[in-house]
Amino acid sequence: MGLNPKKLLKKLIIKSYNVAQIIFSVKNNILFFESSVGRNYSGNPKYVYEELVRQGLDKEYVCIWSIEDLNTKIPGRNKKVKRGRIKYLYYLIRAKIWVCDTRQPAFLNKSSETTYIQLWHGTPLKKLALDMDMLTMSENLELSEYKRLFKENTLTWDYIISQSQYNTEKFKSCFDFEKPILEIGSPRNDVLINNNNEKTVNILKNKFNLPLDKKIILYAPTWRDDQYYSNGIYKFVSSLNFNKLKNELSDEYVLLVKFHYLIKDTVDTEEYEGFIYECDHTWDIQELYLISDMLITDYSSVMFDYPLLERPMLIFASDYENYKNNLRGFYFDLFDEFPGPISQTTEDLIREIKFYDFENYVDKYQSFLKKFTEYESGNASKQIVNLIQEKTKE
Repeated sequence: MGLNPKKLLKKLIIKSYNVAQIIFSVKNNILFFESSVGRNYSGNPKYVYEELVRQGLDKEYVCIWSIEDLNTKIPGRNKKVKRGRIKYLYYLIRAKIWVCDTRQPAFLNKSSETTYIQLWHGTPLKKLALDMDMLTMSENLELSEYKRLFKENTLTWDYIISQSQYNTEKFKSCFDFEKPILEIGSPRNDVLINNNNEKTVNILKNKFNLPLDKKIILYAPTWRDDQYYSNGIYKFVSSLNFNKLKNELSDEYVLLVKFHYLIKDTVDTEEYEGFIYECDHTWDIQELYLISDMLITDYSSVMFDYPLLERPMLIFASDYENYKNNLRGFYFDLFDEFPGPISQTTEDLIREIKFYDFENYVDKYQSFLKKFTEYESGNASKQIVNLIQEKTKE
C-alpha cells in the first residue's frame, strides 16, 4: 500500500528543503521572525523586531516575518511569508538569524551558520516538554516519541532567554538545554517596565475604544490539553458564568477576554454588549496588561508577566485537581505561592473581586516577583538586538 497524499507531500517538502540547503547559502543580512507558530504578530519576537526598527536597523537587514495573515500591519521594512510555504522554507535556509518563541517544524535542519535565538513564550507553571509525565494533547504521539521530537528541536536552539533563576533551572531540565541561557528577562516585558504610566494607558484605551469611566478586568485563560478540534486547534473550556459576572460587576467593570493563541473558539459578545470585549489575535496582550486594573487567569504564564505592574491578580481554577492529576501537573503548589485569591466557583470569584484588598497579599507578591521576575530590567529587547548585530558580523 502506498503512502497517503499528506505523507507523500511531507516527504517531498523535506527532500526539497534538504536539496535547497545545498543550493542556497546563508546570507548575513537576512533575519527571520516568528511568534505563536505564525498565528499573530506578538510576543518577544515582536518587541525585539520593533527595537530593531526603532534603531533604524530594518534598513540594514532583510527582515522576514512568518505570519498567517499577510495583511497584518507590521512597522518598518519587512517581507511577510506564510508558514510552511515555499518562501517560508527559502528564507529559513537563507537567514543568518532565527528569532522565534515556539518550535519550528521537526524536519527543519538548521545550517551551522545560522543562529537560532529561542525567545520562549513564558515561564512554566505546568510541566513542560521532557519533564512531562503524561500526554493528552492533540498530537497523536506516544509520550516517548513526543519527548524525542522535542529534544531534537531544542538541539537546534543556540540561545534561550530567562526571566529568573527559576526559569533557568526549569529550562535546563525540561529542554535538556546546555547552551547559553540569556538571563536578561523577556523583551515583551520591557514595555511593562518602561511604559507603565497614565498617558500610555489612556492612549491604549482610546485605541481599543474602551470606556474611560470603568475599571478593566482582563481574563486570560490557557488551553486544556485534552479539549481540541484537531491538531493544534483547541477549545475554550471553562465553568465561568459570564451572565453572573455581568449581573454583579457591569456597573463598575468591563471584562476583556483574551484567549490563548491555540484556542479557536469565540465568545458571543452581543449577549454581553458593553461588558465583555473579546480581544482577537491582533490585540497585543502586553498592551492589555497595561490598561487592565485586575487580571484573572488560571494556569497561564501571564501570571509571571503581569505582576511587574503590581496590580491585583486572581485565579479561577474550577478544574484544578483534574488539571494537576490528569492533564499536565505543576512545578509548584499554586495555592502556596500565588499572590492572590484562588476561586473555584463563579460566586467565589465575584466575591473576591468585590472585596479584594491588595494589602493582604503584599508579602506573597514581593516573594513572587523576586522568584519569577528577578532578571527583568526593561532592556531585554536591546540586548537581543545587540546579539543579532554581533552574530551577523561574524
